[in-house]
Amino acid sequence: MTATAPPAHVLGALSVLDRFLPVWIIAAMAAGLLLGRLVPGLDAALDAVKIGEISLPIALGLLLMMYPVLAKVRYDRLGTVTGDRRLLISSLALNWVLGPALMFALAWTFLPDLPEYRTGLIIVGLARCIAMVLIWNDLACGDREAAAVLVALNSIFQVIAFGALGWFYLQVLPGRLGLTQNVLQVSAWDIAQYVLIFLGIPLLAGYLSRRLGERAKGRGWYEARFLPKVGPLALYGLLFTIVILFALQGHTITSRPGDVARIALPLLAYFALMWGGSFLTGKAIGLGYERSTTLAFTAAGNNFELAIAVAVGVFGVTSGQALAGVVGPLIEVPVLVALVYLSLALRDRFTAAGKAVTAP
Repeated sequence: MTATAPPAHVLGALSVLDRFLPVWIIAAMAAGLLLGRLVPGLDAALDAVKIGEISLPIALGLLLMMYPVLAKVRYDRLGTVTGDRRLLISSLALNWVLGPALMFALAWTFLPDLPEYRTGLIIVGLARCIAMVLIWNDLACGDREAAAVLVALNSIFQVIAFGALGWFYLQVLPGRLGLTQNVLQVSAWDIAQYVLIFLGIPLLAGYLSRRLGERAKGRGWYEARFLPKVGPLALYGLLFTIVILFALQGHTITSRPGDVARIALPLLAYFALMWGGSFLTGKAIGLGYERSTTLAFTAAGNNFELAIAVAVGVFGVTSGQALAGVVGPLIEVPVLVALVYLSLALRDRFTAAGKAVTAP
């Protein structure tokens, strides 16, 4: 591949919707801000439409956003990756040990005086990526099956571990380290119940869709006909959620641009460290380019949908924790697109290194 090939590959592989995703996200944020400013009482009206503490507009957007991605996962191919212990163990360690710990450290380093935003970032660090990572991995020519399996494992593990890890990083560890913090009146169940709702429901729906769809029409029909029809729902759900959240957060965002910038800094550091460290780890343990790329993207990406859902459910729609989650997609999309280009540039070096090793 020549030096000019990566841009053509990336742009050619993306649909019109995906190609201009950063534009749509910026437009959705602007629309939300304008609605919040121009429609009196909109924030109160949106916040009032709920069942218990769950905002129905937010719930609708999040469920629409997550279902198509989970419907794409091939749940019958877990064995293709579970047999590769190097990939499996390194992925679990990066996602569930290093990732949350790194975000915890960055949040306390960059935001020691902003406890709400700090808590929101820690929640982001606990929400491992199960959504857009499939797109980034595919564009970077990673291992599709490995990515699908790691996404499935992260989905299942997230339901089991998210609540306990949230309790550990938000309550136990700060106290053990002697860090000053606000008392958080939230139990492991408070977090886990939102994980079960916003991850468990679309995960079950995605699994049943594939099983029943393939049984009735076959895998070819399911992947060539059904998935392309439901796929755009993920983007529509994301944009709808962003409009609602920014309508509710508009005053905070426009009145505190410095806070938004401070939230962005640890996120940038997180993406760079996690992706670079994971890619080098894959290369060091001999995974090859495809699976090293898959390892890097599945470790670097975060499930902002789930983080937003938990922050909104536990702390409220207009909370600083929710704002930290909302800033996430704004930073993640352009950064991971740039990392796709970087991956493709490194592929030539991977191939050249492999040829040098095998050369007489």
